[in-house]
Amino acid sequence: MNALPFPIAEPPDDATAERGRRLFATGAEFLKGVVAMDGMPPADRVEVCFAGRSNVGKSTLINALTGRKALARASNTPGRTQEINFFTLADSHYLVDLPGYGFANAPVAVVEKWQRLLKTYLAGRATLRRAFVLIDTRHGVKPVDEEIMALLDKAAVTFQVVLTKADKVRDKDREKTLTQVRGALATHPAAYPELVLSSSEKGEGIASLRSIIATLD
Repeated sequence: MNALPFPIAEPPDDATAERGRRLFATGAEFLKGVVAMDGMPPADRVEVCFAGRSNVGKSTLINALTGRKALARASNTPGRTQEINFFTLADSHYLVDLPGYGFANAPVAVVEKWQRLLKTYLAGRATLRRAFVLIDTRHGVKPVDEEIMALLDKAAVTFQVVLTKADKVRDKDREKTLTQVRGALATHPAAYPELVLSSSEKGEGIASLRSIIATLD
């Protein structure tokens, strides 16, 4: 029997879990919000970024990872936040929160400006080791997710899908979503061949994500 493509990541072993725990125990701090490439901080450390549709749970996940309830703030108005937000993690990592995408109410000019900045960022950060693309387990991959994944393919940035809000879905429906996500990822050469199933509310997947980030170099 063949193994499923894009399996769910196994929980880390004790040593790797401890490495992730210790990295995030050092504390994360907000550094700056960036609206143009000339405002980017020096590319002098390992960097990971988080991308996802508006309301996918991105800010909540970053807060769960860092143990800071209000480190990343979600806007009540989808599409309002148009900055790339940088957070420092210890002296060795940047966590980067990309603006939510897929919003219908933002002006076309605003969307185009953000897309240009995103493309330039993805292509121009040599220290960007991985992008985490968040997909709501209740909804699966949408066309706007395909757009960001195509951008990551073009920029040759490895991305890993994190399924959020896994606790909100029944097992039967979760399997349907996993099948749909796996099918969508099969066409993306930059997709990392492992999924992370997460629930910020229940803590599911948090240790795995911390360990993944801690072992990137």
